Amino acid sequence: MSEPPGAAVSLAEAPTSTDIPSRKLTAQRVQPLRRPGRWIVTAVVLVLVAQILHGLVTNPFYQWDRFRYWFLRPTVLDGLLVTLEVAALSAVLGLLGGILLALGRLSGSPVLRAVSWTYTWLFRSIPLIVVLIFLYNFSALYRTLSLGVPFGPAFISFDESKLATDMTIAVIGLSLNEAAYAAEVVRGGVLSVDQGQHEAAAALGLPRGYQFRRIVFPQALRSITPNYVNQLIGLIKSTSLVFYVSLLDLFGSVQSMGNTYPGDIVPLLMVATVWYLILTSAVSVVQFYVERYYARGATRSLPPTPLQQARTALTELRARLRREAAV
Repeated sequence: MSEPPGAAVSLAEAPTSTDIPSRKLTAQRVQPLRRPGRWIVTAVVLVLVAQILHGLVTNPFYQWDRFRYWFLRPTVLDGLLVTLEVAALSAVLGLLGGILLALGRLSGSPVLRAVSWTYTWLFRSIPLIVVLIFLYNFSALYRTLSLGVPFGPAFISFDESKLATDMTIAVIGLSLNEAAYAAEVVRGGVLSVDQGQHEAAAALGLPRGYQFRRIVFPQALRSITPNYVNQLIGLIKSTSLVFYVSLLDLFGSVQSMGNTYPGDIVPLLMVATVWYLILTSAVSVVQFYVERYYARGATRSLPPTPLQQARTALTELRARLRREAAV
């Protein structure tokens, strides 16, 4: 008996895999999307970079032989040491002052808030060179400094002209200016901590000082570190202004040698430029590892180090070459 049209075919009557013509399966490689615009822009950038490097190397105006002569001269290295000393002292004192000012801004006392805000507003408004020159001539306003009863007799007096050396003036001026900017960096970092952390610490009955040192500030450092490192890089470059208060730092030494050897001004400036690049690059490396340290517990995996990135890129390159060779 024949099946009516449209009747279902039973499994027994269904065609098997042996009835289907066999097909040769070939592996197909997925081709990435071609981006000609990216290659054109990359080629243009490489050509421009090559031209800049070629101009730096071949231009006789830079006098690279004199650059090599001055790069490690004792005069330049002494100035570099002064720059490092001023930057280190100013960074530490500026950060400590910024923490105190930030706590004042966040304090419940209206007097502390007003004083901290006024200090920050004042030193962020006045150029650093003005602050340094004012401190350099501070002895003209106050010849002696004294300690004693407020509005009363003085117990100890100091001669300001003998107390304030060139190094002291430079460190104080940079620290006062740095503290104003560090205060806003620290305050922003503290405000970035979730309010629940403050409430949980208060619920445990922890003292406020302990809350700030062990709970709030360590979490705020994740936000403070990149911003303050930017300030630190700016501080290293700002040390070039201490030359105007008679302190021979790196820039001051280069400037002094340029006045003595006017034909070597350009290579001397290149020496200072390269040393500043080395200092700021070292600070950036430290910044990476500090950020990586404080990222623990906040991210699922820590960002890879430059060495790990290089190893990963080399491994991927080897695997890609093997795949292409296999095809």
